[in-house]
Amino acid sequence: MQHKRIVAVVGATGAQGGGLARAILNDPEGGFAVRALTRKPSSPKAQELAQLGAEVVQADLDDPASLRRAFDGAYGAFCVTNFWEHFSPQRETAQAANMAAAAKSVGLHHVIWSTLEDTRRWIPLEDNRMPTLMGKYKVPHFDAKGEADRFFLEAGLPVTLLLTSFYFENFIYFGMGPRRTPNGKLVIAFPMGSEKLPGIAVEDIGKCAYGIFRSGAEFKGKTVGVAAEHLSGAEMAAALSRALGTEVVYEALEPEAYRNLGFPGAQDLGNMFQFNWEFAEDFCKARSIELSRRLNPSLQTFDAWLELNKSRIPIA
Repeated sequence: MQHKRIVAVVGATGAQGGGLARAILNDPEGGFAVRALTRKPSSPKAQELAQLGAEVVQADLDDPASLRRAFDGAYGAFCVTNFWEHFSPQRETAQAANMAAAAKSVGLHHVIWSTLEDTRRWIPLEDNRMPTLMGKYKVPHFDAKGEADRFFLEAGLPVTLLLTSFYFENFIYFGMGPRRTPNGKLVIAFPMGSEKLPGIAVEDIGKCAYGIFRSGAEFKGKTVGVAAEHLSGAEMAAALSRALGTEVVYEALEPEAYRNLGFPGAQDLGNMFQFNWEFAEDFCKARSIELSRRLNPSLQTFDAWLELNKSRIPIA
């Protein structure tokens, strides 16, 4: 490992970080090595990474000293937070500040911060088109990440801000898969009208991040948005119909109806879809399919992802 550039991967046992860790480990001649950061080095996922050749170290995003130790001696770091673990934008922002400070203190050569837009730049808090949540956010899981960009930028770090997209895996894990109506139809329902939404397989985010590290200085100090496709709700439904062998229909909900569905995070996601809907041109423009494919030549389309994962999609 000494002759390879070490990338400290936050969330290495999770979705985005796991994709990056495996991309590096699957390319033994690529010149990079994985230092997998996890709160639980003894967990099965951490041990699996160790068996594949990763250096597994204990670190906690709420513990700045552990981050400094984990980043020390590395070439770069992939930094990500998980809002859905705790639903706290304040904690997410604090964790980002901890990572930026640790990266600065040890002099990392390249940092990728997995982020999203601060929607308040488009929809100020006083704008009543959508409700303000938690007193100071429109889309908490977006806004906290976008707000935290400044920690990396103001520290003068060689940072790439990586704008991610809607996970195809949301159809498996987030309850967004087809639901059967009383008349027997399969329906997906989102409040995004007929606009398009950038989407990507989560492992491909990690592979794109690997492409950014491999590109050296090209993307330092820049914002890079990744997506495999920009799809409307009707196009997603058509792809699901092809994969499942039965018709799936897209229903365009109103944002308020989605916010009132009552599941944890429904208001946040309702506001997110409304933002995606009302500012679809900006949101899609920020996420280049062509650049994503250059960074990750194996980028999966939604159809290709469905072919591999259709049996994992629960139908409610």
